[in-house]
Order: sequence, then C-alpha cells, then structure tokens
Amino acid sequence: MKNANFLKENNASHMWHPMAHPADSLANAPTIVTAAQGVRITDVDGHETIDAVGGLWNVNLGFSCQPIKDAITAQLDVLPYYSTFRGTSNDAVIELSYLLKEFFAEDGLTRAFFTSGGSDSVESALRLARQYHKIRGEHSRSKFISLQKGYHGTHFGGASVNGNANFRTQYEPLLAGCFHIPAPYTYRNPFNESDPEKLAQLCLNALENTIAMEDASTIAAFIMEPVLGAGGVIPPHKSFMPGVREICDRHGILLIADEVITAFGRTGSWSGCRHWGVKPDIMCTAKAITNAYFPFGAAMLAGQVVEVFENDSTGRAFIGHGYTYSGHPVGAAAAIACLKETQRLQVHTNAGARGAELFAGLQGLASKHEIIGDVRGGEGLMCALELVSDRGSKTPIDKSVALALQKATYEAGVMVRVSGPNVILSPPLILTADEVSAIVNALDAGFASLS
Repeated sequence: MKNANFLKENNASHMWHPMAHPADSLANAPTIVTAAQGVRITDVDGHETIDAVGGLWNVNLGFSCQPIKDAITAQLDVLPYYSTFRGTSNDAVIELSYLLKEFFAEDGLTRAFFTSGGSDSVESALRLARQYHKIRGEHSRSKFISLQKGYHGTHFGGASVNGNANFRTQYEPLLAGCFHIPAPYTYRNPFNESDPEKLAQLCLNALENTIAMEDASTIAAFIMEPVLGAGGVIPPHKSFMPGVREICDRHGILLIADEVITAFGRTGSWSGCRHWGVKPDIMCTAKAITNAYFPFGAAMLAGQVVEVFENDSTGRAFIGHGYTYSGHPVGAAAAIACLKETQRLQVHTNAGARGAELFAGLQGLASKHEIIGDVRGGEGLMCALELVSDRGSKTPIDKSVALALQKATYEAGVMVRVSGPNVILSPPLILTADEVSAIVNALDAGFASLS
C-alpha cells in the first residue's frame, strides 16, 4: 500500500479533499507526505523540504516531539477513552483543565469546555454566548458581528460568521442574524485608507454603526481573530482590539476571541489577546493545543461568564451541547505534554525573534520582485505575501501563477501555502534563524523562476 505509484493513482479515487474541487483533485496529484521530522517533511518521492506551513498552523513544536508521543502511548495503555458527559469524567482531562486555567490566568479565563477541534470550539463559543444572555433574561440577544476576511471554521455557525464568500455561498442560507464589518486591512479596504491607526478607527466606527442599526439589545457577541489568519495574515493596529473590547463592554456584548491559530505562542505572546492587552469573554482554541498529534480543542470561558452559568437557579444553564470526544483522555494527555513542552521551550520568544527575521526577509523579496504587492506579518511567526499582476492597480495575480510559485518554491526546498493571491507562511515555532534564511531563499528562487 506504500507503493508510490499506487498512492498517486488512488489519492482522489476514493476520497474527497477538504477545500478542493473533486475534479481538480483527480486531475492534479497533490504532494503526498509520507514522513516528517523536526520542521521538515518528506514526500512519496523522497523529496525533503522545510514545512513553512507548520502542518496547518498547528505543528508548533515540530513533527517529532517525543514527550507528546510518549504521553499518547502511555494514556492508550491505561485509558484509551471515556466520556465526560454528565456523570463521568477522566483523570487526564481534569489535570488539563487545571493547567489551562493556570496558563490562561492572565487572560482572565477560568473554565474549559472541551471540543474536537477549532470549528467545534467556535460552534461551542457561539452557542454558549447565546445561552449566557438567555440565562440573564436577555432573550433578544441572538445576533453576531464579525469581520470581513475573518475565518471561523466550517460548521454552520462558523461559516455564518466567516467573512469570506468561498466558505459561505455554496451552503447558504446560513445562520440568520450574522453581520460583518470591514476588517482593518490596510492594503484593501472600502475606505481607501492606508494609515493603520486611522483605518482601525474607521472599522471601530463601522462596528458602532452596525450595533446602532441592529440595536445593541439584540446582539450576543462580536467574534474576531486577534490576527486574521486564513484571510491573509492581517494584523490590526494595536488600538483595534482594545477598541472592540471597550465597545462591547459599553453595549453588553460578549467578545469572542478566535485563537485557534494564535493561542500558545504564535504571535510572539502566549495568546493573541495578551498580545494586544485585551481580556476576552470566551476564547476558542485548538490546533497547537496538542501540536496536531490528536484532534482536540477548547472554548475557554472568563470569570464573569462562568459566574452567570454556575450561579443560575432557573435551569437555563443546562449545557445541552457537547461532543462524543469532548475531553478525550488521549487528547488531554497529549495536550498536557504539549503545554508543558511549549512552556519549557518558551516558544513564544522564539516565534517573536524568528518572525521578525522572516518579516524582514520577505520585505527584502518585495524590493526585488514586482509581483509582491504587499508583505504582512511582524507579529510572531505568521506572515503573508499578497501577489499582484500590477502594483499600481493592485490587480490580483491569476491563481495559476500562485500555484506555479508554490511548486517552484517546493522544488527549491520549502513548502508554502497558497490561498487566492496570498502566499501564507506559518512555520513551526521551533524554527531556527538558518531555516528562516532557507525559507526566504527558496521563495526568492521560486519568484525568479516565474520571470
């Protein structure tokens, strides 16, 4: 079954790939990864590259973190599964909940609701936000506001608050009562404003206007990524998220931070909220919580939300929501080991240093290659290049050009991710300075091959 030809011939014959047209998967063979070690992956043909995608934003500690693998094996030997539905629990998830409470104490988060991944965490956050208001007797608060270009997973709730048509139009009608405001995206925005601080204020004004239009008493929560990820790595001005927090507080609206990507050090801070000096009401986590070694996630809840649920005497706080694998003991064991190793290595410090080097290297590429219209990042190890056919008009390049760049860069020794006109970089947080240079050099060779 490991024969290379067999794998290539059968890849799309018996399964559909996420985020892909089935016919395209049949016509174009993907990169079939068969081994990985550290920050490098090896494909079915034996070609080794640096994985500058970090799996899918989630392999923060690399592909060979022995403490996590050992924890998974040990847990499988003693308790491979037990439910955390009412009346039962397991020792691993109890320990994990304590450690997460300690880890996120600075963010004001004291309780975890465990899930199977990022989309589940967002779905749980949206549900719990509505329930929070119902417990308090504010039954009209059911609406959600989010950012254009934002990404919040693929469940119906997450797709409804997503700000990208690619994840919405083929599945509509979606959840009613979801509204979107412009993102603080300096390269392209409806205000034609390139000053980050001024743009942040214009977007905050749009939030105020939407709240006024919809009536604050009908809005449950505002959800946002501290740094927009899949939408093209869009970091806001430092004033934006604090401004959102103040507006939400003033109108009694919960702030949900989607930190499926940014939590656990990617921004150079332990959380994206902490990076901007903001405390959320609910935080969505997943991805790096187990270093991708087990599907797992958590919606983390702040003290004031917890009090409303735990002091309820109406019966409305019964949580009629959950997943078969919520708090899975093997996932919890993996998360415990991952959290300890993440803290031991202080990966947020390395993410900040290597991220600054990567951002500077990409800016250097922009001075050489006219196809690069915008360089974004500078907040830890998450960067993007937006490619254009003309810098003056900002005309996006054809998708085929981006794919050709991806292929050439891969041949030069680095895996990158293409999303629309964007080349997205989210390498493991254990990256070295030499590996940063290798990523920049491979991209340089990829761009050179296009001319």
